[in-house]
Amino acid sequence: MLRITPIGDQADPYRIPDLVLDEHGVADLVINDMLHAEAPGDLQCGQGLRTQVIICLLTDARVEPSELRSGDSNRGWIGDTFDTMAGETPIGSKLWLLRRSSLYEGIEQYAELYARQALQTLIDQRAVVRVDVDVTVDRRANSLALDIKLYGKSGAQIYNEKFELLWRQDGLAS
Repeated sequence: MLRITPIGDQADPYRIPDLVLDEHGVADLVINDMLHAEAPGDLQCGQGLRTQVIICLLTDARVEPSELRSGDSNRGWIGDTFDTMAGETPIGSKLWLLRRSSLYEGIEQYAELYARQALQTLIDQRAVVRVDVDVTVDRRANSLALDIKLYGKSGAQIYNEKFELLWRQDGLAS
């Protein structure tokens, strides 16, 4: 089960290991060096909210069979089809459904909807109070960008990151 722990609700909050994206959009865990003051050689745990956004957006959610195109296989955490407890939400987003699509008119609305649905768990679990998602399509560059902003309990922006290269659509006809 994916559980986000809001900052400041506990004296000793659960430390979520960081996921760091490389230039190809591949996420990996990071190890602290041996000179780290608090956790030498342990998993780096300094970007919990960023890691949760990566998990929410870039983990493939399972979808209904009717949402699949002909020839597509369902993806996502198979446990979400049979092992969800009361109050638990499935992991991931439906953004993967757009990866094989051309940048057709209206794709922005689907990208925004899928991103908002995936990030809703951060609101439900009170890690943030508001999520803003702006989608920009650059058909000339053949890319789609998600600009994600998150806001904390005080109303201040606590996260702002743009995901662009992950949605580059190369060689697809419109």
